[in-house]
Amino acid sequence: MTRKYKILIVDDHPLIRRGLSDLINRQADLEVCGEAADADEAIRLVDSSSPDVAVIDMSLKSGHGLDLIGQIRLKNDRVRMLVSSMHDELLFAERSLRAGAMGYVPKQEPAEKLLDAIRHVLRGQVYLTPRMSNRLLHCMVGGAPSGENPVAGLSDRELEVFEMIGQGMTTQQIAHSLELSDKTIETHREKIKHKLNLKNSAELGRAAVQWVMENA
Repeated sequence: MTRKYKILIVDDHPLIRRGLSDLINRQADLEVCGEAADADEAIRLVDSSSPDVAVIDMSLKSGHGLDLIGQIRLKNDRVRMLVSSMHDELLFAERSLRAGAMGYVPKQEPAEKLLDAIRHVLRGQVYLTPRMSNRLLHCMVGGAPSGENPVAGLSDRELEVFEMIGQGMTTQQIAHSLELSDKTIETHREKIKHKLNLKNSAELGRAAVQWVMENA
């Protein structure tokens, strides 16, 4: 009997972790080797469990999915990574691939799509929805689509900070979570305000909260 491939689940919602674990453990070729709610716990499990694939959400209890992808790639480049998130794939799928993931599955997709994506990644193949694949091809041929969401113009780090602002985190909390200085976070806040044409911190806070509510 061939060995089962080991899957690490990284998600801050216990019910989602439980559901994914039940789904994966029912497969003849897959088994869950660990569950993590935050980046630190995920890194520890990568060391101790040596997963074949890590299924990672963007929003974590602490840290951020994009940062975690980069950390895992540096620590153990044999671990293949797949993002499963509620966040808009038009904003995060390409960023995830740049960070080192091999696929992006919106949580709105049927469970079978996630299993299909895991097996794609195990074969060394990139997995994206047809919608996202078509968009990337369009961008390669003709540039970014017209009417692009201004949030798409934020850098990866600015987008992380913007999301954390929308979650109600203070500058100090964001700095601690991302292991950056308060001054660096303030600089990101100013750049975000400029790119989104927001006049002050109050407008930034409202825009961030609205974005998080729309993308939760």
